[in-house]
Amino acid sequence: MKNEAAKFRKIIHVDMDAFYASVEQRDFPELRGKPLVVGGSPDGRGGVVATASYEARAYGIRSAMSSKKAQQLCPYAIFVYPRFSAYKEVSKQIREIFSRYTDLIEPLSLDEAYLDVTHDKLNIGSAITIAEEIKKAIKNELNLTASAGVSINKFVAKIASDMNKPDGLTFIGPSKIEQFMEKLPVEKFHGVGKVTAERMKMQHIRKGSDLKKLSEERLTLLFGKSGKFFYNIVRGIDNRAVKPDREIKSVSSEDTFGYDLDKGSELSERLLQITQSAFKRVKQYQLYGRTLTLKIKFADFKQITRSISFEQPITEEDEAYNAAQALLENADFEGKLVRLIGVGFSNFHESKSRSKIDEQRLLF
Repeated sequence: MKNEAAKFRKIIHVDMDAFYASVEQRDFPELRGKPLVVGGSPDGRGGVVATASYEARAYGIRSAMSSKKAQQLCPYAIFVYPRFSAYKEVSKQIREIFSRYTDLIEPLSLDEAYLDVTHDKLNIGSAITIAEEIKKAIKNELNLTASAGVSINKFVAKIASDMNKPDGLTFIGPSKIEQFMEKLPVEKFHGVGKVTAERMKMQHIRKGSDLKKLSEERLTLLFGKSGKFFYNIVRGIDNRAVKPDREIKSVSSEDTFGYDLDKGSELSERLLQITQSAFKRVKQYQLYGRTLTLKIKFADFKQITRSISFEQPITEEDEAYNAAQALLENADFEGKLVRLIGVGFSNFHESKSRSKIDEQRLLF
């Protein structure tokens, strides 16, 4: 048994609590204790909610909800624009705390990461103790709270981190995993979205125990490649390693306008600003893409994307703008006004596309 136990990894998943909103409430005391929405606007024009404080969540406001819906749920909610530079700086400070214990850190976004502490730097040995110390350091040094999940693999650790939010710590040990997974509703399985959950329920699969009754072949027939993953994970099997390097797939920038714009000079001027912002990020990471994508969201919320690819990477800002402008001019607006546009770069140059960074992916 001891040899078997030695094979287990010690994985921690750390997830900050209402990260953007918590940073805003920390930095601006007048926002504390109030229903706060980061992203969107109370007139419903600003797109979707990036995150909401726990006070706002009490009204049913959730991430990815339209700002109009959020305002309807809580007319007294306070809306603030995201300060991504501030969140990124705090994220770096959190990362520094992680690095005291391990170099095997896989960031998923600015506010969450996996840590492999099987062999920790300080020879503490206990993943639970390390998670406790990380949470304490985040609270004492940054005046923020985080929730952590501890287990032997990434899948279970991530589910565990969400069980006792906010400021929670949940450990699911090897002997408890299968029992835990059997009781877990399928919609709680990380990676199972609404559509897949509904498909599962149509097959009378409502909990892990139902999933476990099906063979790997049957699950593969029903859910394709994901079927094998479901077969393994309900048995607590997840051999994915914590990968400290994450490859950038795309770099982009976008903006929602204060009022709807028609096709014309003002829209072209805004496009220039957004292209400049996206290209600044491209230069920062020295990743020059062959493909430029234009994203357009209309006033009726219909969205289209148009892309153009070149044999050589786009290395100059004016080249990027000319390509974006050409896509904009050739797009069919169908007489509609525009509320948002975005510009993204992808298909990076071979010499750079394999380079890795430790920060979050920059996507639309």
